[in-house]
Order: sequence, then C-alpha cells, then structure tokens
Amino acid sequence: MMTPINPDQLLSALRWRYATKRFDTAHKISAGHWDALEQSLVLTPSSFGLQPWKFLVVRDPALRARLQPESWNQPQVTEASHFVVLTAKTDLSSADIEAWIARMEEAQGKTAGELAPLKGMIAGFAETMSCEARHAWNVRQVYIALGQLMTSAALLGIDACPMEGISTGAYDRILGLEGSGYATAVACALGYRAADDKYAHIPKARYERAAIVRDV
Repeated sequence: MMTPINPDQLLSALRWRYATKRFDTAHKISAGHWDALEQSLVLTPSSFGLQPWKFLVVRDPALRARLQPESWNQPQVTEASHFVVLTAKTDLSSADIEAWIARMEEAQGKTAGELAPLKGMIAGFAETMSCEARHAWNVRQVYIALGQLMTSAALLGIDACPMEGISTGAYDRILGLEGSGYATAVACALGYRAADDKYAHIPKARYERAAIVRDV
C-alpha cells in the first residue's frame, strides 16, 4: 500500500523549486536518484497510453558543448548534472498503434479481440488529422512528461530547468534524429543549484488562486 506524502510536503517542494539558471558542477545526481527520475518518465501518462516519445539523456560532454550554442548559450546545458532532450514522434502510424496494442496484450494479458475496439478508436482518431497535426499532438503529450519529470525532481530535492530556448532543428542534427521518426520538442537540465544562482532567492510571482481557479 502506498504511503502518501501530506499536502504540506507537496506544496513545500513545489514552492522550493524554480527554473534553475546556474548549477553546481561538482554536485551530481546519485545513480539511485537518477534511476527514479528515469522511471518517472517511463511512468508518465499519455493519451491512449501511446507514449509517443523518446527521452535522450545526453551524457557526452562534447555533445553537450555542441548543444550549448544552439541553446542561446545558456550555461545549464553544460553545468547541470544531467541533461535530457525530450523528443516526440513525428507521426502516429498504423505500425505505432499495432506495436502499442501488442504491448498491452503482453503487459495486461489481454487478447487482440479484447483490444480491437481500442485499436479501432485510436486509428479513427489518428485518421482525422494530418501528419503535421499528429506530430503537434505528440509534442503536447511530451509536455506531460516534462511536468512529471520536474515535479518528481522537486519531490526528491533535485533542481531542474525546462528549456524551450533551443534550436530544435540543430538539436535534431547534432543528436542524429533526422530521419529517425523523432524530433526534439523541449529539453530539461537537472542537478543542484549553484550557491551563487541569484534566481534561487527571487520570490515566485504567481496570480492569486481566485484569478485562475474557478468552480463551475
């Protein structure tokens, strides 16, 4: 049985986190903590459960150095303990749907017949969109994974910085994604904040709850 954290613990972690701009290069995420973060990505929910993504953990310092100029020269790319590039499938094909149904059969012990209605529903949904629209839908799914990764990191006391200020085309070229069926959507740097990161001490600016949350 799961032992839940309490509301104060959740809110404390979310108030503590911020988009870290400078990381402590000497402080690395432990193997156990990183394994948990990778598992959090695996466990991310997605529409129909399709998981139209791949997450590239860029460990090679030389590769990260090449990515930095394509990231507005932001220091997080090379300073962070870990750097993840979240990619989305460029399409949603019948082969993708077949592969997912086969995985469900294996994981849940269901038959092809039992899953036929779901397979038809997914195929019908995909057929209503162009290839470009399916890619855009896949990218939106990737942002669910980004949110899960950042929240999981905060709960473990690990800093993170989501990064959209990147040249996705250059990332695709550097990471060998061209023609792979996947394309860069967004990146995330993770590690531990540097003592001199001034942004750690700036109060969060958020609208009051009443301005953005409404009962209907």
